[in-house]
Amino acid sequence: MDFSGGLYGYGLPFLAVLTALVFVHELGHYLVARWNGVRVEVFSIGFGPELFGWNDKAGTRWKFSLIPLGGYVKMFGDANAASMPAEGSESMSEAERAVAFPHKRLGQRAAIVAAGPIANFIFAIVVLAGLFSIVGQPFTPAVIGEVIEGSAADAAGFQPGDEVIAVDGRAVARFEELQRIVVLRPEETINFTVLRDGAEIRLQATLARVVRTNHLGEEHEVGQLGISRSGTGFIRHDPLTSVWQAARETFSIIDQTFTALGQIVRGERGTDELGGPIRIADMSGQAAEMGIATLIYFAAVLSINLGLINLFPVPMLDGGHLLFYAIEAVRGRPLGERAQEYGFRIGLALVLTLMVFVTWNDLLRIDGLVSFVKGLGT
Repeated sequence: MDFSGGLYGYGLPFLAVLTALVFVHELGHYLVARWNGVRVEVFSIGFGPELFGWNDKAGTRWKFSLIPLGGYVKMFGDANAASMPAEGSESMSEAERAVAFPHKRLGQRAAIVAAGPIANFIFAIVVLAGLFSIVGQPFTPAVIGEVIEGSAADAAGFQPGDEVIAVDGRAVARFEELQRIVVLRPEETINFTVLRDGAEIRLQATLARVVRTNHLGEEHEVGQLGISRSGTGFIRHDPLTSVWQAARETFSIIDQTFTALGQIVRGERGTDELGGPIRIADMSGQAAEMGIATLIYFAAVLSINLGLINLFPVPMLDGGHLLFYAIEAVRGRPLGERAQEYGFRIGLALVLTLMVFVTWNDLLRIDGLVSFVKGLGT
């Protein structure tokens, strides 16, 4: 990671992608809030001091703020952007209570909070559907072209011409899907279902663990089966098929993300693979250099991950609010103000700690910094 592309090569694609995704996320909150009769006071892209903005007829202040890493929607009755109830919310007039977020029904509040991540998922599906119908989707049948001698596939009995139709009982339609599954499961034993001469055959293979270098120059341990595809290709879908394939792609990315996170939690995958804003900026620049289609696909993947992260049950994030609402549904009343305050403090600490950690990971990827840090101790 060397950032030789500078501001135009990395900064602008990063800001363009991030601004679009934050806008979509916050627009989800805003639209469902307005639909449920909540007055929205502020719609901000970024945090900190306002750079510029305007007021609409409904009284919402739309603005761009100095720090462009995120955004928020502040609703009437909230004390801050984290949606903690404002002091004096219990003494509001009937007219004020009617448009205040804290006084909406539990289901309405949950819908407003969940709307942000859901908007990110919908955005990803729409973007991918458009990409698959206009440019096309990488769509290579999962037919084996070659089996590498001495590989896991060779030991398992795979043959050229076999078509993989299922992995551990889950249907596979493309070689790209098979590849995505295999990469994340080094040294695991996997059951494959293949079509050979019209008959279904079940094979079992224990994947090898190999080290590969990605396009950013980073080394990762991945799984390897030891096969090659019979060819490559793109296919342009009709609108309905595009939506279906985009939904499948979205759910596949979600599934693989959870698989990778589970491996990190279990210690099977290193935490050095986690990245933050600097790495996202670098990847945005790399994607932009590969073309607009690659950048659009990267934006869709990033939108999916933004939705997932916000659903984590951590106070300060949307998932934390939904956790509080679930507790409220079970108890029949909200948690006390002190419990919520402590929860938000813990959540803030967790979020800040994660941000520092992933940013440090990013810095260590920058050429020369690792040597410099090591030199400090010698």
